[in-house]
Amino acid sequence: MTEILVTGATGTVGHPIARRLAEAGDHVRALVRSPERAAASLPDGVEAVAGDVTDAASVRDAVAGASVVYHAAGMPEQWRLDRADFTRVNVDGTRNVVEAALAAGVERFAYTSTIDVFAWTPGEPFDESVIDPEPRPTHYERSKQDADRIVVDATQRGLDAVFLHPSGVYGPAPVLAAGANQLLADLATRKVPMLLPGGFPVVYNEDVAEGHLRAVAEAPAGARFILSDAYLTLVELAEAVKRRVADAKVPPVMPIAVARAVSNAGERIARVIKRPPLIPRGALHFLESHAVPVAEHARAELKWEPRSAEDGIASTLEHFRDQGWV
Repeated sequence: MTEILVTGATGTVGHPIARRLAEAGDHVRALVRSPERAAASLPDGVEAVAGDVTDAASVRDAVAGASVVYHAAGMPEQWRLDRADFTRVNVDGTRNVVEAALAAGVERFAYTSTIDVFAWTPGEPFDESVIDPEPRPTHYERSKQDADRIVVDATQRGLDAVFLHPSGVYGPAPVLAAGANQLLADLATRKVPMLLPGGFPVVYNEDVAEGHLRAVAEAPAGARFILSDAYLTLVELAEAVKRRVADAKVPPVMPIAVARAVSNAGERIARVIKRPPLIPRGALHFLESHAVPVAEHARAELKWEPRSAEDGIASTLEHFRDQGWV
């Protein structure tokens, strides 16, 4: 029985990772802030360990004895009232987990990175070959760039790490998190009056989990794998929801000039009223950036094959119905 620690085990990515490992017979520990609150969200057979990635001592305690660490915790939101949260969680948190893993001598480390660390030209397919050397435009992206560098540096100190780079993750999860899942739920319940222009690449969370497990089992140290299915405009996403939810609508698309004006004004107002803006600047930037990642490396090396967005969205909406979210 392998001893494994998973961070972010109540999240959209970490939850299916932890569940699959437990189902395979491994002893899985999950680092959670409150074991009592997390009990209902963790997969069966997963042990809750109290701690926080921002607390180095609790991370060291959680990692002790683990052979493998999956670091899937992070702050994926595109807006925070305190922008330092991105650094505390994504950068300092990753450093804490990495240092604990090095000290404990773990055999394998899987890091959930992001496609945002790569360089790309809008609308053109890109792979893992070029890490963007320039700081990205948003606080979230820059924090993930910094975190990625921390893991790279650790590999030069002996950490046997693999890097997974999912695109926009959606799928069944114990909580309805901000991002693609929230958008799907809002489209299904007709809470989106207008669509933003652009789109983003998507990938089903169960497939992301599968990519992590295969990389840990098969990939050489330092390997990077984009995990992504297809690029969808928000119109295509809304149409996919409408095919599964009879009374869903495909809202009209907001002109880009209007979206930018609303976003810029909203960011300023949000700082005053201390509530998230209607259109976070980071979210609009990502939709406009037309990222088209290709996962051929994962397909070739890991024999990884994601399900179609059509099937994944159908499964996700069914889960949302079961949870009473739509």
